[in-house]
Amino acid sequence: MAKIELWKDKEQGVLDPALFSRTAEELAKKIGNQGKEKKGKNKNSQVRRYFDEVVRLNTLAMTGDLPMAQVLPQVHMLIAKVVYAQGRDLVTTSFVEMMKSGITQIETREDLQVFTNFLESFMGYYKVYGPK
Repeated sequence: MAKIELWKDKEQGVLDPALFSRTAEELAKKIGNQGKEKKGKNKNSQVRRYFDEVVRLNTLAMTGDLPMAQVLPQVHMLIAKVVYAQGRDLVTTSFVEMMKSGITQIETREDLQVFTNFLESFMGYYKVYGPK
């Protein structure tokens, strides 16, 4: 399973200390290896597309350009987009699981910021472990 837990203790505002390091690296390695094994899946450009969309939505939420009530449905629509990419054989189940597990935890601006930071770490590792 490629699941993530954004918070160790959400009420106290405590993140999993390994979220941006060990967890991001392990998932980048797993998803990257699957992309290498299954030619044409999890390409860097495909994975980056979802990261860019999360960053865009996070920016809208943080700047207040859109209220979170309008950003949140767009964030959750990313699940449908990533599942669609899976249906087209562009990404693997593990990538979909990782995205779903993070997105379903997003309820607030802070949650979105943590998920964005996680994906930033993941993308850094993915550049090393992902398909070229």
